[in-house]
Amino acid sequence: MINLKNWFYERTGIEAILDFLRKKQVPDHKYTFWYYPGSILLILIGVQIITGCLLLLYYKPTIETAYESVSFITKYLPFGSFLRSLHAWSSDLIIAIAFIHMFSTFLLKSYRPPRELIWISGTFLMFILLTFGFSGYLLPWNELSLFATSVGTQIAGSMPIIGKYLLLFLRGGEYISGDTLTRFFALHVIILPLILLALAAVHVLLIQHHGMSVPPSVESSPAKKKDIPFYPDFLLYDAVNGLFVFSGLVILALFLPKELGIKADLLAPAPAGIKPEWYFLFMFETLKLIPSMVLSFEGKQLGVMIFALGAVFLICIPFLDRWSAKNKRSPLFTLIGFGILIYIFVMTAISYLGE
Repeated sequence: MINLKNWFYERTGIEAILDFLRKKQVPDHKYTFWYYPGSILLILIGVQIITGCLLLLYYKPTIETAYESVSFITKYLPFGSFLRSLHAWSSDLIIAIAFIHMFSTFLLKSYRPPRELIWISGTFLMFILLTFGFSGYLLPWNELSLFATSVGTQIAGSMPIIGKYLLLFLRGGEYISGDTLTRFFALHVIILPLILLALAAVHVLLIQHHGMSVPPSVESSPAKKKDIPFYPDFLLYDAVNGLFVFSGLVILALFLPKELGIKADLLAPAPAGIKPEWYFLFMFETLKLIPSMVLSFEGKQLGVMIFALGAVFLICIPFLDRWSAKNKRSPLFTLIGFGILIYIFVMTAISYLGE
């Protein structure tokens, strides 16, 4: 009689993977908690893929049918409102946890050699996740999403040199139309997922190759660190944390379902107080506070340039922080990290309080 387990292992080679997991060790120290957001992100991205595929069975990406198809999902499809809210809330949680993950690795100096490419791939993953949120926001084709997208694409169009072309690329023309919805749909369900999965695979493979980073304070004192097996110890912690986050996601979807709002009207004036999603509020508020002209520069254009340079700065951090590269204390970059966090929090709070 055929032993199904041996038959399966021989033909898939999965035994080598299981053997690797059994031998893999994870550093255990007082900062180990900050390893968990990465695996939680993978779980939430899985939720996004599953719920997104189910929503695609009913969604119709045209300006005549987009709102009605989402309305059908929300009001008439069994568990449709729960499914849509699960997708929307998991999108918010992904970006929130991605922020936490990025800044925790920044403050723990996890970008030190030889892990520069891990940081760079993770930074690009963060940009892709933000673009995911931006592209998905328009798809329900409601009033809020239409005018928030109009504001967002105008900001992108303020970039020097490439702004005009970027605006035309995003909108499919001078103004938001059905072509814009089609482009955002293609970005959200085809182009961005392919880029995300490829980048995530590279990111995870690099982590497996170099191992998990240990903070400089722990690395300089071996007595503060020990190793624990990835399987089953660390994997169990990952599962518990993932279950906890997923339970919170289900509670949010059940008790705080996402509202659909009013159908978008391309001819209607923009309602007062239109703002982008919460993760863009700090940028939105900054651009509002910059004067219309600063010296010989247009204020909005100058603000966009500053944010673009900030993105370049984030990518280049492993090569700028020479102290951490030599396993020395780097108080300047720690201060910069806290400064960015405080700035984002304060500007977001100002935007909410200004409603």
